[in-house]
Order: sequence, then structure tokens, then C-alpha cells
Amino acid sequence: MRHTLPLAPQFYVTAPQPCPYLADRLERKLFTALQGTNADVLNDALSKQGFRRSQNVLYRPSCLDCVACMSARIRVSDFKPSRSQRRIMNRNADLARKGNSPWATEDQFSLFRKYLEHRHADGGMADMDIFEFAAMVEETPVRSRVVEYTKADAGNALMGVCLTDVLDDGVSMVYSFFDTDDARRSLGTHMILDHVAIAREAGLPYVYLGYWVPGSDKMAYKARFSGVEIYHRGEWQPLQSDAHYAEATDPLAVPPIAEQVAQISFPDVHPTKTK
Repeated sequence: MRHTLPLAPQFYVTAPQPCPYLADRLERKLFTALQGTNADVLNDALSKQGFRRSQNVLYRPSCLDCVACMSARIRVSDFKPSRSQRRIMNRNADLARKGNSPWATEDQFSLFRKYLEHRHADGGMADMDIFEFAAMVEETPVRSRVVEYTKADAGNALMGVCLTDVLDDGVSMVYSFFDTDDARRSLGTHMILDHVAIAREAGLPYVYLGYWVPGSDKMAYKARFSGVEIYHRGEWQPLQSDAHYAEATDPLAVPPIAEQVAQISFPDVHPTKTK
């Protein structure tokens, strides 16, 4: 019998840089490598503790004087679409969904570039070339899918794409982009609504949305979904109003890095038999 220890990877901290969500603040990330035969297990465990995946890295905000970035997810059993969300679903009823292996295509990259030019021209991804885009999609050590949305009556035109991880308790929307020409479709919202449907079809309880930041207009749309909860103070709890999280930007709310790492729970890896 070969005995294995619980997964306990090394963690590192990025250098501070301007925060993309709150003015006059600096962001910093705590991160670790995601690799090896137990990558899925580690991704599942740390996603439940507010981490997100980017290629072969798991990260979580660990800023010097702020804890405003909080991981958000939808409890599928508690989700009920609003009237406006039902209208969005009806408007996009002509779209077909297809789940593919994580493989980048030229059509995806063209849509990605168009999306960035209209929505994030000054963002960190603005200079990505096709090779970097392919790495973002294809470099995944876990169970990932590329979910494409196409319009049949327009020659199967590609309308939206979401890189999605399949976790043991849900689906995680790693990154999504879409055609910005028809604003009435609200394709970003539609893809979230459809991922709720995907989770229901698979019998999974959550849809992970990434980070929600109180006071950030860029993140406000996530609060419009019912059943949203956030990872705050080491536990998942129902999302409340922005005012409830006023202390999140207080420097005294930030625990030391060593304490943050000490509080992370790692999965046990079952012993394997050897001959």
C-alpha cells in the first residue's frame, strides 16, 4: 500500500498592481500551480473556498488593504428567473448550444477580438494574440468544455462562447465572450441562464460566476440573479446589499498571508495499491 499525504501545494503572491474594479486601489493575488493527476480534486476543493482557475493556475484575491472581491455562485435549487430574464431566454430561443472539447478555433478568436474591442479595449487581455488565446482555452489540467452558442438561421453564426469547468458540485464559468452587435439579446445574461439549465440537467447544485465586488459597476449584474451566494469570511452566505460589506475595504479586515494559507482546507488523496 502506498500512502499519500493530503494535497498541500506551495502558494505564492503576485506583486501589487492597479485594481480593475475599484479606483485608487491595488490588487494582489494568492496563487498555486494546478497540475498532476490530482488536479481535478484540488480544483474542486479550492473552488469551494473562493479560488478561480486560469489555465494551470488557481488564484484568489489577497490584497493588502481590501477583501472586496468575493467569489459568487448561484444555488440552482433557489434560482427563479425574473420577468426580464425570462424575456432574455425567449429572445435567444433560436440559439443552439453545443459543448466541445477545449480546443480553440479561428471563429472563436475572431469573436473574442471583437468582444474585447467593444467591451474591454483597455483591459489586461486587449493585446492577446491567437496563440495566447489558444493557451487560455486549451491549457487546462481539469475537466473543461467550450460551450458554443450558434444561430442556425444565420449559417450557424457563432454568437457566444464560454470556457466552462465541470466541478464535482457545479459548473464554473471561467471566461465568456459574445457578439456585441445585438444588445437586445443580452447574451452575457443568457449564457449564465443557460449554465443554470446545464447544471440542472447534470444534477449539479451550483453555477460559479467568478468574483463579485460591492461598489463595482462591472460586477453589479451578478447581483441580479436570484439564489446568489458569496464566499465571505470563510463561508458561503446569501448575497446582501453593497452597504452590508462596507468593512470589506477596511485594511484591518485583511488577515496576514500566512493565516490565509493556514485556513485553506486541502482534500485527502485516497491511498493507492501497488504490487
